[in-house]
Amino acid sequence: MNPLTLNCLADLKNLAVDTIIDVRAPAEYRDDHVPGAVNLPVLSDAQRAEVGTIFAKVSPFSARKIGGAQVAQNTAAHLQGPLADKDGAWQPLVYCWRGGQRSGAFANILDQVGWRVQVLNGGYQSYRHEVVKTLYKMPLPHRLMLISGGTGTAKTALLQQLAGRGAQILDIEGIAAHRGSLFGQISTAQPTQKMFETSIADLLSTLDPDKITFVEAESSKVGKLLIPPSLWALMTNAPCIEIIADLGSRSRFLCQAYANLTQDKALISDLLDKLRPYHSGERIAQWQTQVQTDEWQTLAAGLIKYHYDPRYAKSASVTDEPVYRIKLCDLNQSTLAQTADTLHAQFT
Repeated sequence: MNPLTLNCLADLKNLAVDTIIDVRAPAEYRDDHVPGAVNLPVLSDAQRAEVGTIFAKVSPFSARKIGGAQVAQNTAAHLQGPLADKDGAWQPLVYCWRGGQRSGAFANILDQVGWRVQVLNGGYQSYRHEVVKTLYKMPLPHRLMLISGGTGTAKTALLQQLAGRGAQILDIEGIAAHRGSLFGQISTAQPTQKMFETSIADLLSTLDPDKITFVEAESSKVGKLLIPPSLWALMTNAPCIEIIADLGSRSRFLCQAYANLTQDKALISDLLDKLRPYHSGERIAQWQTQVQTDEWQTLAAGLIKYHYDPRYAKSASVTDEPVYRIKLCDLNQSTLAQTADTLHAQFT
């Protein structure tokens, strides 16, 4: 077995391995894992809890004996299942929590089979250390350009148009699985905070720091997730492009972008109720009626005018003046495509 030491996140892009295997329990894997790793647990969640209890309440020896038998059984199942078709040239990298007993036991069996196995020194913790160093402890070298604008100005759609033209983008809302507002929850559950940070760090490691990366202006919290400090510091000091459009165009765009929400009136009503601390009962009642009568564009226009725009104006008043302001006559795909062409030519 060959030990592998991770010196920086970029090392992951140059690994001479075919498969990265996370042998931790499924719950540990769901919380966060090395990008691209597959989960072949040597202990299930229940088994891990059982072994931990025996270790604490009976003895380490008993825990290792019972755990060893379970690791052997689970490893055999993996050899007969997902690893059954691997030939002799296959090269895996194996890790567990700290690069200790679980990964060592699994890797030793694979090594005895005849595969050239590498084990990650320090396990998942060594990887997490590099993520924390990148996103919490060091300034990022990237050049960001923010895309800002009020709710409904198609910022995310414009970001994707830029990506289609070869521009570097960082889609924070896509990574967070949330559109960043009260109505921003999508059908996919948000990742854990650690998994969110892993995805951001992984993407940043692929971007050229010398080229501009476009990113949508966000608050520091996207749904339940916090933008990590190093990225947030970079965003708060980045130059900004502001998109402006009339209320009608924005409300129509919101109706298209959030069309899935109109299928669940009960959910929208519940979300509107959360705005009661900020608006009169009369206005909330009016919005609730519009939900029941399918007046979606009227509702969207009201939310923009009375809820979102005042908050955007307040936040914009304490930020730097945008370096570039674009007023769009509509928010159709052709208009966004032309805007992306202009921005790509000017800023990349």
